[in-house]
Amino acid sequence: MAEDPITGIVCPIRLDYTITPGRAQTRFLRGLENGKLLGQRCPATGKVYMPPRGSSPTHGLPTTEEVEVADRGTVTTFCIVNLQFASTVREIPYVCAQILLDGADIPFFFVVQEVDVNEIRMGMRVEAVWKDPSEWGPTLENILFFKPTGEADAPRESYKEHV
Repeated sequence: MAEDPITGIVCPIRLDYTITPGRAQTRFLRGLENGKLLGQRCPATGKVYMPPRGSSPTHGLPTTEEVEVADRGTVTTFCIVNLQFASTVREIPYVCAQILLDGADIPFFFVVQEVDVNEIRMGMRVEAVWKDPSEWGPTLENILFFKPTGEADAPRESYKEHV
């Protein structure tokens, strides 16, 4: 008697792990603890990478020059999330966007709120909404979300290489 093959199982699983940040990430996290977003400049191209990686992703050179970048920037691309995930506390739909922070040369992925999902657009200027400073720690959770600044949209030329 032939039985149907088992093609999958449902099994709850959990992974606990500890991440030990390197020098660049430690400085980045300490900056967040003080309300600053710190990147590092590539010595070959002058591009600022935020969050810093400790080396240039294009040249492999150490990046030691720290640069504080703004907590405001431009939406380069975005997606509207319509699925409820088990650990999600946000009401759907919501927006996740690549944000090119002023002073950085690589977009930063974060949630955008306080805008209707039908109004989000490439070029929209946004700013970080931070927790109360008494709650800050060495974590990106210090930033609750980004929201529109009300400024005019950035010209496409200013972010087109990041789309």
